[in-house]
Amino acid sequence: MRFRVGDKGMKRILVIDDERPILDLVTAYLSKEGYEVFTAEDGPSGLKAARAFKPDLIVLDIMLPGIDGIELLQRLRRESDVYTIILTAKSEEVDKIVGLSVGADDYVTKPFSPRELVARIKAAFRRLQANQRDLETTVLDFQHVRIDLGSHEVWMDGEPVELTGTEFELLKVLAQHPHMVLSREQILEQVWGGNFFGEERVVDVHIGHIRQKLGNPELIQTVRGVGYRFEDEAR
Repeated sequence: MRFRVGDKGMKRILVIDDERPILDLVTAYLSKEGYEVFTAEDGPSGLKAARAFKPDLIVLDIMLPGIDGIELLQRLRRESDVYTIILTAKSEEVDKIVGLSVGADDYVTKPFSPRELVARIKAAFRRLQANQRDLETTVLDFQHVRIDLGSHEVWMDGEPVELTGTEFELLKVLAQHPHMVLSREQILEQVWGGNFFGEERVVDVHIGHIRQKLGNPELIQTVRGVGYRFEDEAR
């Protein structure tokens, strides 16, 4: 595990991968963009670094010694909703789906372009900063669901619901357009940004997770061949 010194106020990124060439390459690109970069080469060190340095974003390889990426992410999600991008082999579709189902926000397939990864990270930070700045006091209040956009808190029939950052953003987008069908393309554009390079199925996985956590699948309805619709009456 290494620590890279940076100026106060810089965004912190933790990269966890057991391939040293990838760590060095990604660190070089991210440092050039002005980020403070931490690295770890196995699961236990990665978990320790995440807890010690409190990164703003994590890049996490699925295949790690000691603790694999899926288990590491499950542990992290019990204590943090830090934005997480998983790295997975191009042929391993199951890795992407499992990783997203346990709380990853995005994924990049190996081999990947460092420039693509940097673009994903910059887009994620832009969205997070814009949401924090523009939506500090707005509350969406429905018969069953209440969403505080400033505090990023959600209640279902008065009970708090724990969502990851990306799950929250997806629910927010749907709830801001109640009774309106949004296509997967529209959801990707608003939640992941116009530079998203992945597959539309990422939306389906996160929708399934939100439905499970809300405990009422009828609130987010599937419109076959089109997309999704939020169905709850405003108070």
